[in-house]
Formats: sequence, C-alpha cells, structure tokens
Amino acid sequence: METVNVSGLKNNPTEALRKARRDVVVVMNRDRPDALMVGVETVGGLSARGVKPALATALFRDGHLSLARSARLAEMPIGDFVSHLSRLGIPVVRLDANEVDRDMDTLEEWLAASS
Repeated sequence: METVNVSGLKNNPTEALRKARRDVVVVMNRDRPDALMVGVETVGGLSARGVKPALATALFRDGHLSLARSARLAEMPIGDFVSHLSRLGIPVVRLDANEVDRDMDTLEEWLAASS
C-alpha cells in the first residue's frame, strides 16, 4: 500500500496516479486517511462486460465527457453511442431557451436568404 498527502497530490498528481496503477494509494489529510485511489486497470474494473459503456454514459450524462470522448471510452462508434443514449432517454444535445431562440433565429434568417 502506498500513501500520499493532499499537498503531494495537489503538487504532483501524476506521481499519485502512477502509484495507484501499482497498488492502492491512501490519501492522507493532516495525518488521517481521507481517500483511497485505486487504478481501474489494476482491479480489472473496466474489463467486465458493460462497464465501459455504463461509465461513458454516466460521464456524458453528467457533463464530464464530450460525446466523442464518451463514445471512445465506450468503445463504440459515435452513431451507435448516440443510439444508445437515445434508448436511455439521455439527450445528446442540451440547449437552454436562449440557445434555442438563437438557433431558430439563425434558421429563419437562412430560410429567408435562400428563398
């Protein structure tokens, strides 16, 4: 088991990640254990069937990964990943009311110019 303190994690996260690939890392905060870091490949966490698509879906849904990166993590073509999201009722494009209004204005301008 390895240890790293919070300031060491902040100053050199790469070293902590490198350690986590080899073994469990305990993150210490003021001489008390605060968190554990475990390399996902070390525990085989991503190799089970369905784990990568589920993780990619959750990360995309919560806005932590783009569509392209999520599809890559899921090991799916983008079109297949979009279909997967649609089946789950997860919107691929998220626009607020102002963005929708701007898009509609742009569409109307384009249609007027092309007539």
